[in-house]
Amino acid sequence: MKLTVIVPCYNEEAALHFFYEEICKVMPSMPGVELELLFVNDGSKDGTLKIIKKLAEQDKRIKYVSFSRNFGKEAAIYAGLEHATGELTAIMDADLQDPPSLLPKMYQAITEEGYDCVASRRVDRKGEPPIRSFFARMFYRLMRKISQADIVDGARDFRLMNRQFVDAILEMKEYNRFSKGLFGWVGFRTKWLEFENVERVAGETKWSFWKLFLYSIDGIVAFSTMPLSIAALLGVLMCFVAAVAIIFIIVRQLLYGGSAFGWPSMVCITMFLGGIQLLCIGILGSYLAKTYLEVKDRPIYITKESNTHKRKKGIDEENRIMSVETD
Repeated sequence: MKLTVIVPCYNEEAALHFFYEEICKVMPSMPGVELELLFVNDGSKDGTLKIIKKLAEQDKRIKYVSFSRNFGKEAAIYAGLEHATGELTAIMDADLQDPPSLLPKMYQAITEEGYDCVASRRVDRKGEPPIRSFFARMFYRLMRKISQADIVDGARDFRLMNRQFVDAILEMKEYNRFSKGLFGWVGFRTKWLEFENVERVAGETKWSFWKLFLYSIDGIVAFSTMPLSIAALLGVLMCFVAAVAIIFIIVRQLLYGGSAFGWPSMVCITMFLGGIQLLCIGILGSYLAKTYLEVKDRPIYITKESNTHKRKKGIDEENRIMSVETD
């Protein structure tokens, strides 16, 4: 059985050798498995591609796809899935925060226990800033409430999938991708493996708090229309409050007079309502922007160079059909 390990890389020259050594140590514990290491260079500006090419010259199991620029990790994952040729496919980070030692357990769960996918989740966030950990937990809690996708707290992109699961992911060719949501949306039998947080072996994280915030917004917009419902409810609520306030002012004016005073409070109320309107317009704009990007139908990524080719979809099914017809 062939196993393809997809490794998205962006400025990971300091970690690549460590990752390669660790994955090579793990493979002997999986007898009968043919390894294919697929590195996806996401427009790195350091020596990442040079190191990958050097490793590919030394080890024929190593394949690579290099982008024309930085398209983001989501595009790198999709490119890896398109080029993966194994019956089983894994996604791992090069910084060793995804322990290669879990691969044998994942392999066993799919081949012996009948799961379609084995995913990993961190049970703690040691080493992360407290504020970042807090907002991460709040994001996962929010997504579970407003989305139909199965998104688990602490979920990593590190997972092992069978071919049917991978093909299901590839069927969704949307430009704005949020893989954690896509993995949960397609369903199938998934087993979760828990592990404690592991520090990067080398280099620095590419995910700042601001990037993670924008990524979370993408996830919410991609898998829930709840913000649109909230905007509509806010509009209805403000109309109700305004109607009650108008009736109150009219009644007070008729009974006591002098209700026309209080322009500072009026300014505050106007600014508050203006803020609500801008918030709702912003929510609508986010959905409209995503629709605009999808309609343009631009490619998810552009390959500059590679030593492998995309897997032809359905080639096994076509060969099987031809064989039946010949018989």
